[in-house]
Amino acid sequence: MSAAIAFPNMASIGELDPLTAAIPATKVEITVSCRNLLDRDTFSKSDPRLAWSSSACSYSCSFCIPVVCVLYTQTVASREWREFGRTEVIDNTLNPDFVRKFILDYFFEERQNLRFDLHEFEIHFTHKDITDTREFHQKWFCGGHFPKWISKEYDLDSKSQNLSKHDFLGQMYCTLGEVVGSPGSRMERPLLGIPGKNCGTIIAKAEELGNCRESVLLQFCGNKLDKKDFFGKSDPFLVFYRSNEDGTKAFESLFCLIENRYTICHKTEVVKNTLDPVWQAFKIPVRALCNGDYDRHDYIGEFKTSYRELSKGQSQFNVWEVLNMKKKKKKKKYLNSGTVTLLSCLIDIEVTFLDYIKGGTQINFTVAIDFTASNGNPSQPTSLHYMNPYQLNAYAMALRAVGEIIQDYDSDKMFPALGFGAKLPPDGRVSHEFALNGNPENPYCSGIEGVLEAYYRSLKSVRLYGPTFFSPVINHVARYASLVKDGSEYFILLIISDGVISDMAQTKESIVNASCLPMSIIIVGVGSAEFDEMIELDGDEVRISSRGRFAERDIVQFVPFRDYVDPRGNHILSMARLAKDVLAEIPDQFLHYMRTRGIKPNLSPSCYSSKPLSALTHPAHPLQTQI
Repeated sequence: MSAAIAFPNMASIGELDPLTAAIPATKVEITVSCRNLLDRDTFSKSDPRLAWSSSACSYSCSFCIPVVCVLYTQTVASREWREFGRTEVIDNTLNPDFVRKFILDYFFEERQNLRFDLHEFEIHFTHKDITDTREFHQKWFCGGHFPKWISKEYDLDSKSQNLSKHDFLGQMYCTLGEVVGSPGSRMERPLLGIPGKNCGTIIAKAEELGNCRESVLLQFCGNKLDKKDFFGKSDPFLVFYRSNEDGTKAFESLFCLIENRYTICHKTEVVKNTLDPVWQAFKIPVRALCNGDYDRHDYIGEFKTSYRELSKGQSQFNVWEVLNMKKKKKKKKYLNSGTVTLLSCLIDIEVTFLDYIKGGTQINFTVAIDFTASNGNPSQPTSLHYMNPYQLNAYAMALRAVGEIIQDYDSDKMFPALGFGAKLPPDGRVSHEFALNGNPENPYCSGIEGVLEAYYRSLKSVRLYGPTFFSPVINHVARYASLVKDGSEYFILLIISDGVISDMAQTKESIVNASCLPMSIIIVGVGSAEFDEMIELDGDEVRISSRGRFAERDIVQFVPFRDYVDPRGNHILSMARLAKDVLAEIPDQFLHYMRTRGIKPNLSPSCYSSKPLSALTHPAHPLQTQI
């Protein structure tokens, strides 16, 4: 038996980017305010600025509405800025608090560039009915109201308007990660763009939307289901589907009645040899992803319900007849193929990755770079460390791709940068854990640019040697991670290396030990070598173990850099794809650590959004169920 409940597909907000063709981790709402904007109206701040002109049959007028905020987002592939949306237009203030919000899909693993532009809006109109300019001004503008015919003839929010015709008040560039990673998810920055002028400040606040937190705990049972096994009864299970609102084909349908309109998102366990199964309760997020296999099973029947009905819990209304339409047409006395009953429905609001970030948890980023001789002479173009004046080498690209995203979640932007496998001056001592900036007491570099500068300087001062040891740099970060037990910090180590690991046993032991700490490890393999050992460390298929002890959780993500090289030579796209894959698992690893230790985010109840997207939180769309 199989059943399919179709949850409605969540619509994406904004322009589709080929890189982000995945359901977002969450949605955030951006609220914008400004303070001390540049006053271009030197005549009056109390009234809109008016300028009149007349002709034989009509009068024309222009008046200034001080400010509108326009948000632009940037596509990864073309780096083109596209208008995402606009706030309402606010008049008569240099300190606007905009009411209209921007709702954005949030991806931790992507660098989501934003640009906020402020414009002083000016409206021009002509109206033949104006016969007395003084009366018109007194009636409409001294009272602070716009005539109805103005709003009909001039769409203040139309994207088609040419913003170049309106006074520019300043702009601010940032990333979505910087906004959510700021203390309390509130970021205040100066507006720039007008040389020699103080343009004021802009405040961007991020709030996670409530619908993204909602999960539902469901339990079902069946009663008097059809017998399908010749010698026994049936081995029933349920499969849940959500509807595809765009009507696209989700998979090769096994059931003719699904009509390619549903995507599988959950499957229960099989209850053996019974016509009255009771399935275990299961938890599923409202934004559930499709999942499961598509092996052929005997079709029993179907029923329809909605998420709104399910959310009411167990009742006489949440018992459904299972109908097989083919049987109904063939058998006149056919009633049903059994019933399915909802035993329980509990709606839970889960804390999320952004709750911890908003509560002040810092993401500490450390990079460790392979300086072994197998990389080749850095002065030769064939070397993986070659410093090409026109483009970044693979090490620098991997570092920038990952680091530029993670740095948004670190308040001081100071990052330890380590090297391993080199002979150090002045005595030629081999080190597997040295500071790239040459200061072992303070290996911190200012920002990702500071890390890159230290990396380039090290290439000129150290001698590439060997062997390749991972365990010293893992233990280095683990020592710091072991000191944090309250959830205030989480550590990410990026290791970039070109080949075979020489201390595999010690590295496994270090990873097993680190798996119980607030720590994740990213390994990027560069060059053309085989990376079998690094794949083993990843632990996606077999959990890594050492001396009979298994890692408490999967904390390693490995990718070969060569898989992300864009064939057209677009290095920006290569770096974006790399970052997307290596960082995608970090939020789940982070949450697994916090939840297993009962660490709650440092948030008051007021920090939770009280403004869910109603259409997504309690959708009224029908749910297709088949058995």
